[in-house]
Parts: sequence; C-alpha cells; structure tokens
Amino acid sequence: MLQRHSGRRQRGISLFGLLFWGVFLACAAVVTAKVVPTVMEYYTIQRAVDKIAAGNPATVPAARAEFERIKSVEYSIQSISGADLEISKENEKVRISFAYNREIDLFGPAYLLIKYEGRSR
Repeated sequence: MLQRHSGRRQRGISLFGLLFWGVFLACAAVVTAKVVPTVMEYYTIQRAVDKIAAGNPATVPAARAEFERIKSVEYSIQSISGADLEISKENEKVRISFAYNREIDLFGPAYLLIKYEGRSR
C-alpha cells in the first residue's frame, strides 16, 4: 500500500540558494573589509579637526601645523594634509572643514567612490 503525503512540503534551502547566499555574503564581507578602514580614517580626521578647533589656534598656519603634527602621530590619516583644510572664523570661534574622496578598488575595472566631508563642532 502506498502512503500519501499528508499535505506537508519539504522545507530547506536548495544547493543553488546556498551558493547564491554564500557568494552574496562573501562579496558583502569583502566590500565591508575594504570600506571600514576608510570610515575609521574619517572619524580620526574628524576628532583631530575638533581637537584643533577647540584649541582655537591664533593663525591658519598654526592650525595646519597642528594637523600635520597629529597626522604624524595618527598613521591612519593618509587621505588629506593640513593644506587641504578650510579654516575660517565664525563668531570668534575657529571653524575647520574638510572634504575628500576615497576610491576603493573592488575587482577588475570596478571601483567604489566614497565622498567624505566634515566640519569642526
């Protein structure tokens, strides 16, 4: 006598589904591993700019020199230099802003372009 299925379907993931999700997660991990250092660099630059602005430097060259000093200690800052900072005064307070692009090589001819910008608080 043949048994009939009682309306229950098989559940699970197919081999193609497993391969698709495996490739997708591997690609996402590679992109994340390449992007995270650039984000950390941005936050390091932001902290440096905030510290310099809080010190209220007397001149623009003094602010740029202070950034170069911090950059020599923080090896993660590679995208900008003191010359790239825009320094102004608003309400007797020094404001420092910056902007730069980071190009991340993904594979072959494909790149990821991230535009960072920030300003002192």
